[in-house]
Amino acid sequence: MDLVIRDARVIDGTATPSYRADVALSGGRIAEIHREDSPGPRPTAVRTLDADGLALSPGFVDMHAHSDLALLRDPDHSAKAAQGVTLEVLGQDGLSYAPVDDRTLAEVRRSIAGWNGDGSDIDFDWRSVGEYLDRLDRNFGGRGIAVNAAYLIPQGTVRMYAVGWDDRPATDAELTRMKQLVARSMAEGAVGMSSGLTYTPGMYADDAELTALCRVVAEHGGYYCPHHRSYGAGALEAYEEMVRLTRTAGCALHLAHATMNFGVNEGRAPELLGLLDRALDAGADISLDTYPYTPGCTTLVAMLPSWAGEGGPESVLTRLADEASAAMIRHDLEVVGSDGCHGVPIEWDTIEISGVTVPDLAAYVGRTVAESAHLRGEEPWVTARRLLLQDRLGTTILQHVGHEENVRQIMRHRVHTGGSDGILRGDKPHPRAYGTFPHYLGRYARELGILSLEECVAHLTSRPAARLRLPDRGYVREGYRADLVLFDPSTVAAGSTFAEPRTLPVGIPHVLIDGRFVIEDGRRTQVLAGRSVRSGTAAAAGAR
Repeated sequence: MDLVIRDARVIDGTATPSYRADVALSGGRIAEIHREDSPGPRPTAVRTLDADGLALSPGFVDMHAHSDLALLRDPDHSAKAAQGVTLEVLGQDGLSYAPVDDRTLAEVRRSIAGWNGDGSDIDFDWRSVGEYLDRLDRNFGGRGIAVNAAYLIPQGTVRMYAVGWDDRPATDAELTRMKQLVARSMAEGAVGMSSGLTYTPGMYADDAELTALCRVVAEHGGYYCPHHRSYGAGALEAYEEMVRLTRTAGCALHLAHATMNFGVNEGRAPELLGLLDRALDAGADISLDTYPYTPGCTTLVAMLPSWAGEGGPESVLTRLADEASAAMIRHDLEVVGSDGCHGVPIEWDTIEISGVTVPDLAAYVGRTVAESAHLRGEEPWVTARRLLLQDRLGTTILQHVGHEENVRQIMRHRVHTGGSDGILRGDKPHPRAYGTFPHYLGRYARELGILSLEECVAHLTSRPAARLRLPDRGYVREGYRADLVLFDPSTVAAGSTFAEPRTLPVGIPHVLIDGRFVIEDGRRTQVLAGRSVRSGTAAAAGAR
C-alpha cells in the first residue's frame, strides 16, 4: 500500500453513522477499509498517517463553481483546495468560454470579465469543449490543475455563437446549429448544460428553444442546470417553468443556487419545497444546490433590463451614455423592477460593490451604492451609472436580499447539494468562495444542528457524484478514487468573513486527490492532481 490512514472516523457519504477504521490507499484508489472490529491484520503501507480525532470523508464536490479561468492561471487554488473541494463543476449560469469561435470568445470574455477577469493573462488556445478540457489536463506544463473539474455547456454562449445578441426567437437553421453544438459538446465530455435566464443573451431563449436543447442533453445522459428567470417576484413560477420544461424534454434537472430571495419571498421556502416534492413523487429527476449564506453575488450590469443588453456589451455602454436610454433603464430598475433584478424594484442600499476592474474606482468597494451616493451628494442611480460606464461593465456586487430561514429549510431537502457560486475576482469577494464547505460543516452541522455531520457530508459528496453520474466517486468505498478529506469535526470552520473574505478555513489538515496530498498538515503542497472529469462517450473512451 502507498498510504494507510490509521484510526479515522470514517464518514463515508451514505449518511449512515460513522465508524472507526484504517483506510489503505494504493494507486490512487481506496484499496482496503479495515474497521476497528474487523478480524485479521491491519493494513500496512509505505507511509502511515495517524488520523485519531479526525473525520475522513469523500472529497467535496462544488456543484456551482466559477473557476473556469482560475484553474488555468493559479496552480495553488487554495480557495477551493483548502476547503476540501476535490471536484468543481464549471461552465455555470449559461456563460463560459467553450464552445466558441473568435467573435464569440471576444464577446464572452467581455461579458463575464467581472466573474473571471478579462483573460488577458490566458492563452485561449481552445475553441471547443473537448479542447478546453484537454487544456485543463495539459495545463502547467502537463502537470494538470489544482482540483478536478467537470464542465457544463453554457447555453448563453451557444446562443451568442449561433444567434448573436438579438432578442428574438431563433430561426430553424440557428436552432439546428445550437443543437449541433450541444450534441458535439456532450460527446466531448460535458456533463450537461447550464443557463443564465436573467443574463443576456441566454435569457432571450423561449421555452421551446430550451426544450429542444434539453432533449439533446438528455439523449447524451446529461442534466440541465438553469439559473432560472427569477429568484424574486415570480420565483415560484420560474421554478415551475423549469420543472415543466425538463419533464417535457425528458431531461434531468439541477436547480442552480436554489434560493428564495427578496422581501416578496420571505418565509416561502416551504412552497418551493412542496413544488419539488410533488414533482419528485411524480417521477421527476431533480436536484439542487445552495450556498450557506444569505447575500447573493453577481455583476452590476446584470441588474439592468434585458432590452438594454441587446446587441452586446458595447450596445449596453452606448445606451448608458445616452441620456434618454439611461432614463429608461433607471425607470425599469427603480420603478418597474427589471427582469435583470428579478422583477423587483432595485434597493440601492442592498447593492454592495465587491470588486472593480479599474483601480481608480477602488474607493467604491465595500460600500453600498446608496452609501457611496450619499457621500458624493448624488442620487444612487447617478453613482451606479458612473460605475458601469467607467468600469466598462466589470463591476461585481454583493446583493443583500436573502433570508436565513429560507436558506436553512432548503438545505435540509432530500435532493440538496452544496455549491459555492464563488466568484474569486474582486477586492472584496463573497466569503462563500473561500468558505462554503467548512461553513456547512462547522456552522450548520456542528453549531446549529440543521443537518447531522453524516447527512451534511452526504449532501456535499455522494449526492453531487450521483447527479454527475460518477461511478467511482462520492463515497469512501474500496475501489473508489482516493479523493478524500480529513477534517476535525470539533474545529472545522470557515475562516472567510464579509470583512476578510479570502481567509482560509480551519480544521481541514489534509486533502487528497488521486491519493496524493494537495493539502498536508494544513499547507498547500505543490501537487497538481486535478484533471478534467468527463461524461458520456468521452469518458467511455478513457478520458478521466
